[in-house]
Order: sequence, then C-alpha cells, then structure tokens
Amino acid sequence: MLKDIKYKALVAEEKTGKFIRTIKTLSAKDLPQNKVLVKVLYSSLNYKDSLSASGNKGITKKYPHTPGIDAAGIVEESSDSSFKKGDEVIVTNYDLGMNTSGGFGQYIRVPEEWIVKLPENMTLRESMMYGTGGFTAALSVLKLIDHGITPEKGKILVTGASGGVGSIAVSILSKSGYSVAAVSGLEDESEYLKSIGAEIVITPDEFLRNPDKPLLKTKWAAAIDNVGGSVLDTAVKTVFPHSIVTTCGKILPPELKLTVYPFILRGVTLAGIDAQSCPLDYRVKTWKKLADDWKIEGLESIIKEISLEELNEEIELMIKGRGKGRKIINLWK
Repeated sequence: MLKDIKYKALVAEEKTGKFIRTIKTLSAKDLPQNKVLVKVLYSSLNYKDSLSASGNKGITKKYPHTPGIDAAGIVEESSDSSFKKGDEVIVTNYDLGMNTSGGFGQYIRVPEEWIVKLPENMTLRESMMYGTGGFTAALSVLKLIDHGITPEKGKILVTGASGGVGSIAVSILSKSGYSVAAVSGLEDESEYLKSIGAEIVITPDEFLRNPDKPLLKTKWAAAIDNVGGSVLDTAVKTVFPHSIVTTCGKILPPELKLTVYPFILRGVTLAGIDAQSCPLDYRVKTWKKLADDWKIEGLESIIKEISLEELNEEIELMIKGRGKGRKIINLWK
C-alpha cells in the first residue's frame, strides 16, 4: 500500500462537551487497513451523515470521525484482484462514514465487497447526484413494482417529498409513468415538486387530519414514506387494500400509533427499506436501473454542488429540517 498521502477531510470531534466540525489534513496511512484505497472525487449529504457529524453515538461510536456514507472515485491502489488502479467505483453504506472513515475525506480505504463498479452510462458525479438518497428511492420504487403496483392502480403517495430521497422518488415514479401525490412540510415547494413530476402537493396539516382514527378513507395505490411517525401512520391508514407502504426515514419520532386494522382488514403491507446492508448483487441491479431505465433528465435541477468547506453549513440546515433536494460534495473543488 502507499505509505503516506496527505488529504483533506471534514472531522467531527467532541470538545468541552460539544461536537464541532472542522476541515483537517490527515494521512492515508491512518485509514483502516482494508484492501482498496479510493481517491474520492464526489460524495453526497444524507440525513445519517448529519447525525454522525453531530455526535450521535447510535450512528458513530468513536470520535474524532470523518462522516460520509457515500463516495465515488477512482481506485488508487488495490491488493484485491477484482479492482485495479484507475477503476471508477461507487461505495455506499455498509459501515462507510459510520465507524469507518467516510466520503467527507479525499481518500477512503474499504473492503472490496463494499464496492460497485461504476455502471456504463453514468459518471462519478451523476452517481453522487443519486447517492444513498437516490439508491434508497430506487429500492423503494422497486419494492412497489415487486408488489405489483402499476401506474394504472392509482396515485402514489410520497412523503418528505422535498428531501433527497423523496425528490428522487418523485422523479423516478413520474419518469416511469406513475401519478404522484407529494407531501412536503417546506413552504413554497409546490412549484418545485410539480416541476420534478408531482401531480398534486399536500401540506402536512392537510394530510394529518383525524390522526387518531384507526382507519381512514383510502386514497393511494401505494406510498413511499421518508418521514416516519404520524405521517407514516396516516399513510398506512389511507392506502388501498392489499397495497404497500415503504418506509426508510425517521425525521419524526420513531414511535407509531397504529392498530392492526390496516393489516388484517385491508391487507396492507408495511415494508422497511434497508440501503445499508442491501446485498451486492441487488446493489448492482439497482445502480444499473439508475444509469439506464430510471436515469433522470434534468437531475441538475434538484442538485446543489458544494465544496468541503461549505459542507458544515449544509449539515446544519439538514439538522434543522430545512434541507432541500440533493447536495453533492466536490472533494477537490
């Protein structure tokens, strides 16, 4: 392996009882002793990153730490025959950015089984436009399709639609011929959400009427929930019989106030989406879908590219629930 490379990274650490984030110069020789060293060109910002960067011990056990559960770059060195110097690769999830130094640094060293080779028809930058958010959105749509939900069944509900996962889910569904109803708590987002494919936009106040009832009037052919809590409760109560609700977010408190009635009287399926430990073969399939059938034209409209130095401010916005669209980080900007 290369003996030493100096590189820049965002580091979260605890000082005087508070967690702070600073840009530091680190050494590649201190990275974990895994088989593949990757020069990271792009990363992306996810909600889990904001938790790790803020000292959440449920996400990251030891600090100082470099977050970033997404990374796209070029293999610098590999002791595994599956990869060679110059290969373009994507690394998302597993333990990256959680307890393993992540994509908010210009270099990572990871196990070979975490790596997906960049699909044809996709650039490294485009892969991080999707990142874990887009990958999770794609997994959610695949789950609906596997359940037999077709465009003819009716409108698909997407909650947290202005966020990274939600906005890409809206775009993929619209591109695939589905009619989408979007729920967003951000003000003045109607025009934005309609521009990326939503047919109607609903505020949380409109959506959360009569939240204590065990069942509500059915409206949706299926739902992709990115919020949790009372929003997920209402989604489950309002989808058609024998439909499916996927869930992957916990912006609201994680407790649910559901009865068994949506499940035993309407046959509703509640399906969790786990991007972190998704099997490698399914990862490859999903990335190929994003590169081909589900490639979103005009993806730039929901993307903001930032530098490593601008990342801290965007983390603060995400923590406060004011994040919009996808943020990608150019590590060498």
